[in-house]
Amino acid sequence: MAHFWQGLRSGDWLTVARARSYSLTLLGLGALAIASWIALSDGLVDRNGKPLGTDFSNVYAAGQLTWQGRPAEAYDPPLQHAAEKAVFGGREVPFYGWHYPPFFLLIAFLVASLPYAAGLSIWLASSFAAYLAAMRAILPRRETALIATAFPAVFVNIGHGQNGFLTAALLGGALHFLDRRPYLAGALIGLLAYKPQFGVLIPIALVAGGRWRTIGAAAATMASLLALSFATLGEGVWHAFAQSTTFTQTVVLEQGDTGWEKIQSIFSAVRMWGGGIQLAYAVQIALAITLATSLAWLWRGDAAFELKAAALSLASLLATPYVLDYDLVVAGVAIAYFARLGLRRGFRDYEISLLAVAWLAPLLTRSVAQVTAIPLALLTLLTLYVLILRRAALDRADVTISAGKIAHA
Repeated sequence: MAHFWQGLRSGDWLTVARARSYSLTLLGLGALAIASWIALSDGLVDRNGKPLGTDFSNVYAAGQLTWQGRPAEAYDPPLQHAAEKAVFGGREVPFYGWHYPPFFLLIAFLVASLPYAAGLSIWLASSFAAYLAAMRAILPRRETALIATAFPAVFVNIGHGQNGFLTAALLGGALHFLDRRPYLAGALIGLLAYKPQFGVLIPIALVAGGRWRTIGAAAATMASLLALSFATLGEGVWHAFAQSTTFTQTVVLEQGDTGWEKIQSIFSAVRMWGGGIQLAYAVQIALAITLATSLAWLWRGDAAFELKAAALSLASLLATPYVLDYDLVVAGVAIAYFARLGLRRGFRDYEISLLAVAWLAPLLTRSVAQVTAIPLALLTLLTLYVLILRRAALDRADVTISAGKIAHA
Protein backbone atom coordinates (compact mmCIF):
# COMPACT_ATOMS: atom_id res chain seq x y z
CA MET A 1 0.00 0.00 0.00
CA ALA A 2 2.84 2.37 0.83
CA HIS A 3 4.33 1.66 -2.60
CA PHE A 4 0.95 2.48 -4.21
CA TRP A 5 0.69 5.87 -2.51
CA GLN A 6 4.30 6.64 -3.29
CA GLY A 7 3.60 5.93 -6.93
CA LEU A 8 0.62 8.27 -6.93
CA ARG A 9 2.68 10.94 -5.26
CA SER A 10 5.63 10.74 -7.62
CA GLY A 11 3.73 9.90 -10.79
CA ASP A 12 6.50 7.51 -11.81
CA TRP A 13 3.88 4.96 -12.85
CA LEU A 14 2.89 7.08 -15.89
CA THR A 15 5.75 6.70 -18.34
CA VAL A 16 5.60 7.98 -21.91
CA ALA A 17 5.32 4.40 -23.15
CA ARG A 18 2.34 3.73 -20.88
CA ALA A 19 0.67 6.99 -21.90
CA ARG A 20 0.94 5.93 -25.53
CA SER A 21 -0.35 2.44 -24.75
CA TYR A 22 -3.34 3.71 -22.77
CA SER A 23 -4.13 6.23 -25.50
CA LEU A 24 -3.99 3.64 -28.26
CA THR A 25 -6.28 1.35 -26.27
CA LEU A 26 -8.88 4.06 -25.69
CA LEU A 27 -8.57 5.26 -29.26
CA GLY A 28 -9.25 1.77 -30.55
CA LEU A 29 -12.24 1.27 -28.26
CA GLY A 30 -13.63 4.68 -29.13
CA ALA A 31 -13.28 4.11 -32.86
CA LEU A 32 -14.99 0.71 -32.53
CA ALA A 33 -17.86 2.25 -30.55
CA ILE A 34 -18.38 5.00 -33.15
CA ALA A 35 -18.23 2.53 -36.04
CA SER A 36 -20.78 0.26 -34.32
CA TRP A 37 -23.02 3.22 -33.53
CA ILE A 38 -23.11 4.19 -37.20
CA ALA A 39 -23.41 0.63 -38.53
CA LEU A 40 -26.38 -0.17 -36.29
CA SER A 41 -28.26 3.03 -37.13
CA ASP A 42 -31.36 3.16 -39.28
CA GLY A 43 -30.38 5.72 -41.84
CA LEU A 44 -29.53 8.85 -39.89
CA VAL A 45 -31.25 7.71 -36.67
CA ASP A 46 -29.59 5.38 -34.16
CA ARG A 47 -31.06 2.35 -32.42
CA ASN A 48 -32.32 4.55 -29.57
CA GLY A 49 -34.32 6.77 -31.92
CA LYS A 50 -31.83 9.64 -31.67
CA PRO A 51 -30.23 11.36 -34.67
CA LEU A 52 -26.62 10.56 -35.40
CA GLY A 53 -24.73 13.43 -33.86
CA THR A 54 -27.74 14.12 -31.58
CA ASP A 55 -27.18 17.84 -30.78
CA PHE A 56 -25.93 18.55 -34.29
CA SER A 57 -29.52 18.11 -35.44
CA ASN A 58 -30.38 21.45 -33.81
CA VAL A 59 -27.52 23.17 -35.65
CA TYR A 60 -28.57 21.67 -38.99
CA ALA A 61 -32.25 22.48 -38.46
CA ALA A 62 -31.42 26.07 -37.48
CA GLY A 63 -29.34 26.34 -40.63
CA GLN A 64 -32.24 25.05 -42.73
CA LEU A 65 -34.53 27.64 -41.18
CA THR A 66 -31.96 30.31 -42.00
CA TRP A 67 -31.83 29.15 -45.63
CA GLN A 68 -35.63 29.45 -45.67
CA GLY A 69 -35.46 33.02 -44.38
CA ARG A 70 -36.90 32.10 -40.96
CA PRO A 71 -33.88 32.19 -38.59
CA ALA A 72 -35.89 33.55 -35.64
CA GLU A 73 -37.95 30.33 -35.58
CA ALA A 74 -34.87 28.43 -34.35
CA TYR A 75 -35.46 30.07 -30.96
CA ASP A 76 -39.07 28.87 -30.75
CA PRO A 77 -38.97 25.30 -29.33
CA PRO A 78 -42.04 23.89 -31.15
CA LEU A 79 -40.96 25.37 -34.50
CA GLN A 80 -37.36 24.30 -34.02
CA HIS A 81 -38.47 20.77 -33.11
CA ALA A 82 -40.65 20.64 -36.23
CA ALA A 83 -37.63 21.69 -38.30
CA GLU A 84 -35.52 18.97 -36.68
CA LYS A 85 -38.10 16.30 -37.48
CA ALA A 86 -38.29 17.57 -41.06
CA VAL A 87 -34.54 16.94 -41.42
CA PHE A 88 -35.26 13.23 -40.86
CA GLY A 89 -38.26 12.99 -43.14
CA GLY A 90 -40.81 13.70 -40.44
CA ARG A 91 -39.63 10.92 -38.13
CA GLU A 92 -40.19 11.50 -34.42
CA VAL A 93 -36.85 12.43 -32.87
CA PRO A 94 -36.04 14.06 -29.50
CA PHE A 95 -35.97 17.83 -29.27
CA TYR A 96 -32.55 19.49 -29.09
CA GLY A 97 -32.86 23.19 -28.37
CA TRP A 98 -31.00 25.96 -30.18
CA HIS A 99 -29.50 28.24 -27.50
CA TYR A 100 -26.73 30.12 -29.33
CA PRO A 101 -26.42 33.84 -30.15
CA PRO A 102 -27.54 34.69 -33.70
CA PHE A 103 -24.04 35.02 -35.15
CA PHE A 104 -23.54 31.26 -34.68
CA LEU A 105 -26.27 30.84 -37.29
CA LEU A 106 -23.51 31.42 -39.84
CA ILE A 107 -22.02 28.01 -38.99
CA ALA A 108 -25.49 26.48 -39.07
CA PHE A 109 -26.13 28.11 -42.44
CA LEU A 110 -22.92 26.66 -43.90
CA VAL A 111 -23.36 23.07 -42.69
CA ALA A 112 -27.02 23.06 -43.75
CA SER A 113 -25.94 23.73 -47.34
CA LEU A 114 -24.83 20.07 -47.44
CA PRO A 115 -26.67 16.80 -46.83
CA TYR A 116 -26.93 16.03 -43.11
CA ALA A 117 -24.26 13.31 -42.97
CA ALA A 118 -21.80 15.40 -44.98
CA GLY A 119 -22.45 18.49 -42.88
CA LEU A 120 -21.92 16.53 -39.65
CA SER A 121 -18.72 14.92 -40.96
CA ILE A 122 -17.19 18.18 -42.20
CA TRP A 123 -18.19 20.03 -39.03
CA LEU A 124 -16.54 17.46 -36.77
CA ALA A 125 -13.48 16.96 -38.97
CA SER A 126 -12.73 20.66 -39.41
CA SER A 127 -13.29 21.61 -35.77
CA PHE A 128 -11.25 18.59 -34.62
CA ALA A 129 -8.38 19.64 -36.88
CA ALA A 130 -8.45 23.10 -35.29
CA TYR A 131 -8.47 21.58 -31.80
CA LEU A 132 -5.56 19.28 -32.63
CA ALA A 133 -3.56 22.15 -34.14
CA ALA A 134 -4.03 24.17 -30.96
CA MET A 135 -2.97 21.27 -28.76
CA ARG A 136 0.16 20.62 -30.81
CA ALA A 137 1.04 24.32 -30.74
CA ILE A 138 0.75 24.34 -26.94
CA LEU A 139 2.71 21.11 -26.44
CA PRO A 140 4.87 20.36 -29.51
CA ARG A 141 5.83 16.78 -28.73
CA ARG A 142 5.56 13.56 -30.74
CA GLU A 143 2.97 12.00 -28.45
CA THR A 144 0.71 15.08 -28.20
CA ALA A 145 -1.45 14.27 -31.23
CA LEU A 146 -2.11 10.72 -30.04
CA ILE A 147 -2.92 11.66 -26.44
CA ALA A 148 -5.06 14.63 -27.51
CA THR A 149 -6.97 12.45 -29.99
CA ALA A 150 -7.59 9.71 -27.43
CA PHE A 151 -8.73 12.23 -24.78
CA PRO A 152 -12.16 10.80 -23.78
CA ALA A 153 -13.85 14.19 -24.08
CA VAL A 154 -13.15 13.92 -27.80
CA PHE A 155 -15.46 10.92 -28.12
CA VAL A 156 -18.16 12.54 -25.99
CA ASN A 157 -18.05 15.55 -28.29
CA ILE A 158 -18.18 13.40 -31.44
CA GLY A 159 -21.16 11.47 -30.08
CA HIS A 160 -23.07 14.70 -29.61
CA GLY A 161 -21.87 16.38 -32.81
CA GLN A 162 -21.03 19.28 -30.56
CA ASN A 163 -18.73 22.31 -30.52
CA GLY A 164 -16.25 21.38 -27.79
CA PHE A 165 -13.49 21.15 -30.42
CA LEU A 166 -14.19 24.69 -31.60
CA THR A 167 -14.30 26.10 -28.07
CA ALA A 168 -11.00 24.44 -27.15
CA ALA A 169 -9.38 25.55 -30.41
CA LEU A 170 -10.41 29.17 -29.93
CA LEU A 171 -9.35 29.38 -26.28
CA GLY A 172 -6.20 27.32 -26.75
CA GLY A 173 -5.25 29.29 -29.86
CA ALA A 174 -5.88 32.61 -28.10
CA LEU A 175 -3.64 31.64 -25.20
CA HIS A 176 -0.93 30.37 -27.57
CA PHE A 177 -0.88 33.64 -29.53
CA LEU A 178 -1.37 35.96 -26.56
CA ASP A 179 2.26 37.08 -26.31
CA ARG A 180 3.39 36.75 -29.94
CA ARG A 181 0.27 37.97 -31.77
CA PRO A 182 -2.00 39.77 -29.29
CA TYR A 183 -4.45 41.06 -31.88
CA LEU A 184 -5.03 37.58 -33.29
CA ALA A 185 -5.48 36.30 -29.74
CA GLY A 186 -8.11 38.99 -29.20
CA ALA A 187 -9.93 38.03 -32.39
CA LEU A 188 -10.06 34.39 -31.27
CA ILE A 189 -11.40 35.43 -27.86
CA GLY A 190 -14.01 37.58 -29.58
CA LEU A 191 -15.16 34.57 -31.60
CA LEU A 192 -15.70 32.72 -28.32
CA ALA A 193 -18.73 34.95 -27.85
CA TYR A 194 -20.70 32.20 -29.58
CA LYS A 195 -20.61 30.51 -26.14
CA PRO A 196 -20.73 33.60 -23.90
CA GLN A 197 -20.93 31.65 -20.64
CA PHE A 198 -17.28 30.64 -21.07
CA GLY A 199 -16.00 34.18 -21.44
CA VAL A 200 -17.08 35.63 -18.10
CA LEU A 201 -13.65 35.49 -16.45
CA ILE A 202 -11.45 36.08 -19.50
CA PRO A 203 -11.63 39.92 -19.19
CA ILE A 204 -10.52 39.68 -15.55
CA ALA A 205 -7.41 37.72 -16.49
CA LEU A 206 -6.61 40.05 -19.41
CA VAL A 207 -7.05 43.20 -17.34
CA ALA A 208 -4.97 41.79 -14.49
CA GLY A 209 -2.25 40.92 -17.00
CA GLY A 210 -2.42 44.29 -18.74
CA ARG A 211 -3.27 42.72 -22.12
CA TRP A 212 -4.91 45.86 -23.52
CA ARG A 213 -4.30 45.19 -27.22
CA THR A 214 -5.92 41.79 -26.89
CA ILE A 215 -8.88 43.30 -25.03
CA GLY A 216 -9.34 45.85 -27.81
CA ALA A 217 -9.19 43.23 -30.54
CA ALA A 218 -11.68 41.02 -28.70
CA ALA A 219 -14.12 43.93 -28.29
CA ALA A 220 -13.77 44.89 -31.96
CA THR A 221 -14.38 41.29 -33.05
CA MET A 222 -17.52 40.97 -30.95
CA ALA A 223 -18.80 44.31 -32.26
CA SER A 224 -18.19 43.12 -35.82
CA LEU A 225 -20.08 39.88 -35.19
CA LEU A 226 -22.98 41.83 -33.74
CA ALA A 227 -23.08 44.24 -36.69
CA LEU A 228 -22.84 41.41 -39.21
CA SER A 229 -25.71 39.51 -37.61
CA PHE A 230 -27.93 42.60 -37.59
CA ALA A 231 -27.08 43.32 -41.23
CA THR A 232 -27.72 39.79 -42.49
CA LEU A 233 -30.40 38.43 -40.15
CA GLY A 234 -32.20 41.52 -38.96
CA GLU A 235 -33.18 42.80 -35.54
CA GLY A 236 -35.98 40.28 -34.97
CA VAL A 237 -33.64 37.33 -34.56
CA TRP A 238 -31.95 39.02 -31.59
CA HIS A 239 -35.33 39.68 -30.02
CA ALA A 240 -36.17 35.98 -30.45
CA PHE A 241 -32.82 35.00 -28.91
CA ALA A 242 -33.42 37.25 -25.89
CA GLN A 243 -36.85 35.71 -25.31
CA SER A 244 -35.46 32.17 -25.63
CA THR A 245 -32.99 32.66 -22.77
CA THR A 246 -35.85 32.27 -20.31
CA PHE A 247 -36.55 28.77 -21.64
CA THR A 248 -32.84 27.91 -21.52
CA GLN A 249 -32.49 29.11 -17.94
CA THR A 250 -35.64 27.64 -16.45
CA VAL A 251 -36.17 24.38 -18.35
CA VAL A 252 -32.70 23.34 -19.47
CA LEU A 253 -30.67 24.57 -16.50
CA GLU A 254 -32.80 25.11 -13.38
CA GLN A 255 -35.20 22.19 -13.90
CA GLY A 256 -32.43 19.90 -15.13
CA ASP A 257 -34.20 18.86 -18.33
CA THR A 258 -30.80 18.10 -19.85
CA GLY A 259 -29.92 15.82 -16.92
CA TRP A 260 -27.91 16.73 -13.82
CA GLU A 261 -25.35 14.04 -14.63
CA LYS A 262 -24.60 15.72 -17.97
CA ILE A 263 -24.12 19.25 -16.61
CA GLN A 264 -20.67 19.54 -15.03
CA SER A 265 -21.12 22.63 -12.87
CA ILE A 266 -21.33 23.11 -9.12
CA PHE A 267 -24.83 24.50 -9.72
CA SER A 268 -25.89 21.16 -11.17
CA ALA A 269 -24.19 19.26 -8.34
CA VAL A 270 -26.14 21.19 -5.71
CA ARG A 271 -29.39 20.56 -7.59
CA MET A 272 -28.53 16.86 -8.03
CA TRP A 273 -28.00 16.61 -4.26
CA GLY A 274 -31.47 18.08 -3.61
CA GLY A 275 -30.54 21.72 -3.08
CA GLY A 276 -32.91 24.48 -4.15
CA ILE A 277 -32.39 26.83 -7.06
CA GLN A 278 -31.42 29.81 -4.91
CA LEU A 279 -28.87 27.78 -2.96
CA ALA A 280 -27.41 26.43 -6.21
CA TYR A 281 -27.03 29.95 -7.60
CA ALA A 282 -25.48 31.18 -4.35
CA VAL A 283 -22.87 28.41 -4.39
CA GLN A 284 -22.15 28.99 -8.09
CA ILE A 285 -21.71 32.74 -7.54
CA ALA A 286 -19.44 32.15 -4.56
CA LEU A 287 -17.27 29.85 -6.66
CA ALA A 288 -17.18 32.36 -9.52
CA ILE A 289 -16.05 35.14 -7.17
CA THR A 290 -13.35 32.89 -5.73
CA LEU A 291 -12.17 31.99 -9.23
CA ALA A 292 -12.14 35.63 -10.31
CA THR A 293 -10.12 36.70 -7.28
CA SER A 294 -7.55 33.92 -7.63
CA LEU A 295 -7.25 34.48 -11.39
CA ALA A 296 -6.57 38.18 -10.86
CA TRP A 297 -3.85 37.30 -8.33
CA LEU A 298 -2.31 34.75 -10.67
CA TRP A 299 -2.37 36.86 -13.83
CA ARG A 300 -1.12 39.99 -12.07
CA GLY A 301 1.84 38.10 -10.60
CA ASP A 302 4.95 36.53 -12.07
CA ALA A 303 3.74 32.92 -12.18
CA ALA A 304 4.70 30.85 -15.21
CA PHE A 305 2.45 31.54 -18.18
CA GLU A 306 1.56 27.85 -18.34
CA LEU A 307 -0.06 28.11 -14.90
CA LYS A 308 -1.97 31.24 -15.90
CA ALA A 309 -3.24 29.60 -19.10
CA ALA A 310 -4.20 26.35 -17.38
CA ALA A 311 -6.02 28.21 -14.61
CA LEU A 312 -7.98 30.37 -17.04
CA SER A 313 -9.02 27.32 -19.07
CA LEU A 314 -10.31 25.53 -15.98
CA ALA A 315 -11.93 28.65 -14.52
CA SER A 316 -13.82 29.23 -17.77
CA LEU A 317 -15.46 25.83 -17.27
CA LEU A 318 -15.98 26.12 -13.51
CA ALA A 319 -17.42 29.65 -13.40
CA THR A 320 -20.57 28.93 -15.42
CA PRO A 321 -23.59 26.95 -14.23
CA TYR A 322 -24.14 25.68 -17.78
CA VAL A 323 -21.27 23.44 -18.88
CA LEU A 324 -21.86 20.01 -20.43
CA ASP A 325 -19.57 16.99 -20.50
CA TYR A 326 -18.68 17.58 -24.16
CA ASP A 327 -17.36 21.02 -23.13
CA LEU A 328 -14.67 19.20 -21.15
CA VAL A 329 -12.59 19.17 -24.34
CA VAL A 330 -11.48 22.58 -23.03
CA ALA A 331 -9.91 20.83 -20.03
CA GLY A 332 -7.44 19.37 -22.51
CA VAL A 333 -5.99 22.86 -22.95
CA ALA A 334 -5.35 23.10 -19.21
CA ILE A 335 -3.81 19.62 -19.11
CA ALA A 336 -1.50 20.45 -22.03
CA TYR A 337 -0.27 23.70 -20.47
CA PHE A 338 0.30 22.13 -17.05
CA ALA A 339 2.11 19.19 -18.64
CA ARG A 340 4.32 21.60 -20.60
CA LEU A 341 5.38 23.32 -17.40
CA GLY A 342 6.06 20.02 -15.65
CA LEU A 343 8.12 18.69 -18.53
CA ARG A 344 10.15 21.90 -18.55
CA ARG A 345 10.62 22.47 -14.82
CA GLY A 346 9.72 19.15 -13.26
CA PHE A 347 6.54 17.94 -11.59
CA ARG A 348 5.70 18.31 -7.91
CA ASP A 349 3.89 15.75 -5.74
CA TYR A 350 0.66 14.29 -7.14
CA GLU A 351 0.65 16.52 -10.23
CA ILE A 352 1.19 13.75 -12.79
CA SER A 353 -1.41 11.48 -11.24
CA LEU A 354 -4.01 14.24 -11.04
CA LEU A 355 -3.39 15.20 -14.68
CA ALA A 356 -4.05 11.55 -15.58
CA VAL A 357 -7.32 11.56 -13.61
CA ALA A 358 -8.38 14.82 -15.28
CA TRP A 359 -7.63 13.29 -18.69
CA LEU A 360 -9.72 10.19 -17.94
CA ALA A 361 -12.60 11.91 -16.09
CA PRO A 362 -14.79 12.75 -19.13
CA LEU A 363 -15.07 9.03 -19.87
CA LEU A 364 -16.57 8.24 -16.47
CA THR A 365 -18.19 11.38 -15.09
CA ARG A 366 -21.70 10.90 -16.51
CA SER A 367 -22.05 7.25 -15.51
CA VAL A 368 -20.49 7.83 -12.07
CA ALA A 369 -22.94 10.68 -11.40
CA GLN A 370 -25.89 8.55 -12.52
CA VAL A 371 -24.99 5.75 -10.10
CA THR A 372 -23.49 7.63 -7.13
CA ALA A 373 -24.47 11.31 -7.54
CA ILE A 374 -20.74 12.12 -7.36
CA PRO A 375 -19.77 14.79 -9.96
CA LEU A 376 -16.38 13.30 -10.82
CA ALA A 377 -15.32 15.82 -13.45
CA LEU A 378 -16.31 18.80 -11.31
CA LEU A 379 -14.36 17.53 -8.31
CA THR A 380 -11.36 16.71 -10.48
CA LEU A 381 -11.30 20.14 -12.15
CA LEU A 382 -11.65 21.91 -8.80
CA THR A 383 -8.78 19.87 -7.37
CA LEU A 384 -6.61 20.57 -10.40
CA TYR A 385 -7.35 24.29 -10.13
CA VAL A 386 -6.28 24.28 -6.48
CA LEU A 387 -3.14 22.38 -7.46
CA ILE A 388 -2.32 25.08 -10.01
CA LEU A 389 -2.60 27.80 -7.36
CA ARG A 390 -0.49 25.67 -5.02
CA ARG A 391 2.16 25.25 -7.71
CA ALA A 392 2.23 29.00 -8.33
CA ALA A 393 2.67 29.72 -4.61
CA LEU A 394 5.39 27.09 -4.18
CA ASP A 395 7.27 28.29 -7.26
CA ARG A 396 7.15 31.85 -5.94
CA ALA A 397 8.41 30.68 -2.55
CA ASP A 398 11.29 28.84 -4.22
CA VAL A 399 12.30 31.99 -6.09
CA THR A 400 12.20 34.00 -2.86
CA ILE A 401 14.36 31.44 -1.05
CA SER A 402 16.85 31.31 -3.92
CA ALA A 403 17.06 35.11 -4.01
CA GLY A 404 17.68 35.16 -0.26
CA LYS A 405 20.51 32.64 -0.57
CA ILE A 406 22.14 34.68 -3.32
CA ALA A 407 21.88 37.85 -1.24
CA HIS A 408 23.64 36.17 1.67
CA ALA A 409 26.34 34.56 -0.47
